[in-house]
Amino acid sequence: MKKSILSTLVLAGIVSAPAMATNVETFMGGGVGYQLDNFKDAAKMHSEDASYQIRGGVIVDNHHRLMATYGYKKDKFNMVEPGEETIKAKHKQDLFLVSYDYLVPVTSNINLFAGASMGAAHNKLTAKTSEASGKDSSTDFVWGGQLGAMVQLTDNISSDLTYRYLDQNYKIDGVRLKGTEQVVWSVDYKF
Repeated sequence: MKKSILSTLVLAGIVSAPAMATNVETFMGGGVGYQLDNFKDAAKMHSEDASYQIRGGVIVDNHHRLMATYGYKKDKFNMVEPGEETIKAKHKQDLFLVSYDYLVPVTSNINLFAGASMGAAHNKLTAKTSEASGKDSSTDFVWGGQLGAMVQLTDNISSDLTYRYLDQNYKIDGVRLKGTEQVVWSVDYKF
């Protein structure tokens, strides 16, 4: 009995030693970019405008990045349905994402990365016609992936250029938001 307890403790110590020696860096940052939302079904249209993000997370052993991101986008555009009048619309989106990226070093200060994201998107579509106006919003699950490059500018400051695609399930009155594409430039500060 004592030997099994002792061997279990020794094994636990051997297994956990590398985990305790892990190099973890914390970061916070923000970004700005371009976002394109593809609507399908009854109204074939695209909503595009600037996207803003704040984010924070950790980099583990210089190869694994875990991150939480809040993104915001607002756009005004015209919806045109076949045989119908032009409808003025507004689209507002709040994104709440968690992401994982695998970092691949290219040089001492440049990393390429690829990863996956998932979370929730709160979409609000407001449409005005000659007869009435309506607002429809919902919060739906989103998931997708991203790839890009990270450049270490100083010991504490890095910059990313990221392309991300997110699959969405927002649907109202025959209008469906199929997916979101983003190109974002961000700057992070490591603690």
